[in-house]
Amino acid sequence: MFNTTGFHKAALMASKPKPQLLHTIAETAVQSSVKRARILSTQSSMKDAFAKYAEYLNNLNDKRERVVKASRDITMNSKKVIFQVHRISKQNKEEVLEKAEKDLGHVATWHISRLVKELQGTDFWKLRRAYSPGVQEYVEAATLCKFCKTGTLLSLDEINAGLLPLSDPSLEPLQISNLDYLLGLADLTGELMRLAIGRISDGELEYAEKICRFVRDIYRELTLLVPHMDDTSDMKMKMDTMLQSLMKIENACFSVHVRGSEYMPLLGSNDPGSFLSGVPDIEL
Repeated sequence: MFNTTGFHKAALMASKPKPQLLHTIAETAVQSSVKRARILSTQSSMKDAFAKYAEYLNNLNDKRERVVKASRDITMNSKKVIFQVHRISKQNKEEVLEKAEKDLGHVATWHISRLVKELQGTDFWKLRRAYSPGVQEYVEAATLCKFCKTGTLLSLDEINAGLLPLSDPSLEPLQISNLDYLLGLADLTGELMRLAIGRISDGELEYAEKICRFVRDIYRELTLLVPHMDDTSDMKMKMDTMLQSLMKIENACFSVHVRGSEYMPLLGSNDPGSFLSGVPDIEL
């Protein structure tokens, strides 16, 4: 005969969970809820981080566009200063240099100041490629004016000291880097070559020879320095151009010395202001 009492007792024991099993189920449920909470929290923080980074990139791109615009304005107005300096002669030297220095001051006040405001308080090395062309052109114009006025080289410290008043004293000032200064100095030699050729045409051979010595000194010093620089791709190309400019000046000065008699009918060896003054006439 089937024992129903034992069957019911076994069924009740099977349906009633053991204390250890209840503890395991509860612990698993708590762990799963904590894991879901952590996943949701991590996803939210990652989403916020990506949103902030996207906003940073958008602001950086907008800033880069403004910096590029300021750099173009600096380049354009610095070129105007360089063109003015090429009008220099014995008669108008002071007048031309005074106007050029005044316009160069306006470049710093109106255009470089915009660049300084954009780059203050930021890591301006990230945007160097955006403003480097304008800075190089400004260095070229400033050093050309200084050479024409005093016959000396405008140093990097002097340029940065002139830009210091444009910066907020509470923030890190924008300073022209050594590389941008040297790149601008390399471009200067091309303008000095044009200036020397123009001075020879006007009969100022001594001034052209002075320019030749100055360019030769720059080229010699940079030849020793460039091999030790890290970023030299741009500098090496400009060194080749610099050598060509130096050779053009030397050839022009040499040609005048060797073939100076051919210029006598044009310039007049008896003219006290002529660079051929004192040279005896050739009898035909």
